Amino acid sequence: MDASSASDHSEKRDMESGGKTLVTGVNELDIDVGAQLTAGTDVVLDREVASRLRRKIDLHIMPFMCLMYLITFMDKTTLGEAAVLGIIEGAHLTENQFNWLGTVFYLSYLVFQYPQNLALQRFPVGRWMSINIFLWAVVLCCHAACNSFGGLFTVRFFLGIFEGAITPGFMIVTSMFYTREEQTRRVGYWFLMNGFAVIILGFISFGVLHTHTGSFMPWQWLMIITGIVTLITAILFWFFFPDSPATAWFLTPEERVLAVQRIQVNQTGVENKHFKMEQFAETVKDPLTWLLAFFAATANIVNSLTNQRQLIVAQFGFNDIQTTLLGCVDGVVEILTIYLGVTLASQKIIGRAYAGVLMYVPAILGAILVSALPFSNTIGLLFSYWISIFAIAPFTIFLGWVGSITSGHTKRVTTNGIVLCAYAIGNAVSQFMWKAQYQPRNHVPWAVITATNFAAGMALLLIRFVLSSENKSRDREEHDDTYDHVYIVAEQPDGSKLEKRVDKAFLDLTDKQNRDFRYVL
Repeated sequence: MDASSASDHSEKRDMESGGKTLVTGVNELDIDVGAQLTAGTDVVLDREVASRLRRKIDLHIMPFMCLMYLITFMDKTTLGEAAVLGIIEGAHLTENQFNWLGTVFYLSYLVFQYPQNLALQRFPVGRWMSINIFLWAVVLCCHAACNSFGGLFTVRFFLGIFEGAITPGFMIVTSMFYTREEQTRRVGYWFLMNGFAVIILGFISFGVLHTHTGSFMPWQWLMIITGIVTLITAILFWFFFPDSPATAWFLTPEERVLAVQRIQVNQTGVENKHFKMEQFAETVKDPLTWLLAFFAATANIVNSLTNQRQLIVAQFGFNDIQTTLLGCVDGVVEILTIYLGVTLASQKIIGRAYAGVLMYVPAILGAILVSALPFSNTIGLLFSYWISIFAIAPFTIFLGWVGSITSGHTKRVTTNGIVLCAYAIGNAVSQFMWKAQYQPRNHVPWAVITATNFAAGMALLLIRFVLSSENKSRDREEHDDTYDHVYIVAEQPDGSKLEKRVDKAFLDLTDKQNRDFRYVL
């Protein structure tokens, strides 16, 4: 967008595009889809109307997001559950090969993460996620047909590709439908479904552990059951999950306008399907982007517990049945810690960074105790392990934070792609620290988890300092009116033309370009 022509209302440059004439240098490809709905409107949303609209949005999209994220985590962690259901013996795996099955998932997730984000920008978000969920379900069922490392390696590779559309898709959808104050809790709600997934998967595993069907082993039944559930979910997603508030089937035309106006305070718009190279360049040159990526990588070293947790608890001295049932407690702890984390982060006096640091304090203590307590203290080790799970909450808070401090749709999907690539790197490399030579105490892995948790906490404080400093700098600036007078001209049914002002929130500006943008802390 040409800033000088955008600010000069008298310099008009007419371009016919789909019945609309765009002026002052604004191309229809440049502006946000929300501009088409809200241009020229001057409606002040009543608080009661806004609350009723939010409840309607919650009712129609949050159940789908929660269900899908539950299944996402459940499917992703089937490998960890399968460890005590016979997959190592059944597929003739070595310890190193089992670790590779956890790693290859994140390697393919890493390689295809940015292409997935580009696809989420180019295609309707809901439909693209539905396609990936369907393919993912097919691949998950194919796990049951594998009886070797090579076969499992292949299906885990494809599983990582298709899973890569879900988290960035949900981040985009959450930022489309909710204000920045609401996003932290909403991300927390769908992310804490990971805990419910652990509980449900634990009971399914307990059931199939008692299933005896000849050569078809319990871990294969686990893959079939979870694959069928995922397949059903994909079908529901295709028909009922919206792509954006501008096209949501459950909103009336009037409510779509109000839904877009409701998030105008975000200054981030809804979406723009046109890739902008200048926004991509701004993102990769911004030091903040790489600071966010550093946090994402270090914060997810602890996530290696996903595939190792059953083996760790078993090494404390519990049998297979006890280990499977105790795994349900992992889910309860995860639910409580994530809920506590997002609740603290939603308090203005605390905010995102400080809430994350507060959650790291018990997590670091738990990791130290698991390594330091006598191995004969089984109960102490078990409770210390559960306390270490607090480290999962800060990344949940962070996911909601990223969406609220990034503006410009290309910049947003690029940032999401880089952050989630870093997430994949952290998850992939962390699998290899759980070596047989460190068992059963695993002093080295727990030391690494302690150190990376501390580094991630420091990164959160640094991110907050950078954003706070930038806000203070913008508060001292003179008002920038560059984008205050941008218009589109719409042709009316009678042939006349009506000039409509577009609010800068829907010009698809980046957080650097829009000097009215303030970073939430």
